[in-house]
Amino acid sequence: MSTSQIAFLKGHGTENDFVIVPDPDNAVDLPASVVARLCDRRAGIGGDGLLHVVRSAAHPEARAMAGEAEWFMDYRNADGSVAEMCGNGVRVFAHYLQRAGLVEEGDLAVATRGGVKMVHLAKGGDITVSMGRALLPGAGVTVTVDGRSWDARNVNMGNPHAVAFVDDLAHAGELRSVPPFTPAAVYPDGVNIEFVVDRGPRHVAMRVHERGSGETRSCGTGACAVAVAAARRDGVDPTQTGTPVTYTVDLPGGTLVITEQPDGEIEMTGAAVIVAEGMIDPAWLETVTG
Repeated sequence: MSTSQIAFLKGHGTENDFVIVPDPDNAVDLPASVVARLCDRRAGIGGDGLLHVVRSAAHPEARAMAGEAEWFMDYRNADGSVAEMCGNGVRVFAHYLQRAGLVEEGDLAVATRGGVKMVHLAKGGDITVSMGRALLPGAGVTVTVDGRSWDARNVNMGNPHAVAFVDDLAHAGELRSVPPFTPAAVYPDGVNIEFVVDRGPRHVAMRVHERGSGETRSCGTGACAVAVAAARRDGVDPTQTGTPVTYTVDLPGGTLVITEQPDGEIEMTGAAVIVAEGMIDPAWLETVTG
């Protein structure tokens, strides 16, 4: 990693917060150790993850998507591991591009490891992300916390989720470590685990352990997975009825509105905020990379 100054911003979507590193030409090397230190809330800038902003044509993992999407969200978890997608991250990523004058209001395509995602930037308002279709693999798992166990539905939103409906969100426990689940073979690369309670008709609340990050204040793909799992539990499938279904999902950091369309496409609407920007100290970087 270069020890020259590197620009960064800090942003969040419903308090799911990120370090943002603009790097259009993919010139900044970001090994896992550096990402983890940047996301450290005591020794670094602090965040649930890192958004590496790169032109698709400049990144080997996104080059094939460059014809559809100019920008690639190279997303990393707080522990430095690579992730396929982050729904809140996409909103913050798009908001940064607009703030930097790189895109305008309206529709925007963003390349991710989970495919190209369509984003709509409303004037001075919320951001809507087309999150793709949910996959519902047949095999689920049993999640156990403090002697209580629940069957969890397997939902894939470009990244894996296990959704458990509980009577009380406190039953999820501390969520800093991964809640035990069986059989482990269902999720060989780890999983995001959501605990969900009902708040009213088509209105739920959730907590989540995000793979590689621990409990976070919000998870966009998790909220989508929860809405789909709740709809199927409630006997609703828009691909069968031909009518969209919308769920309001409360998270510790705010509220997201999730709509599943008759073609299976899932749309997530919520806010995105940039709170600060600055330069990473080269001397500090030397201590991390040395």
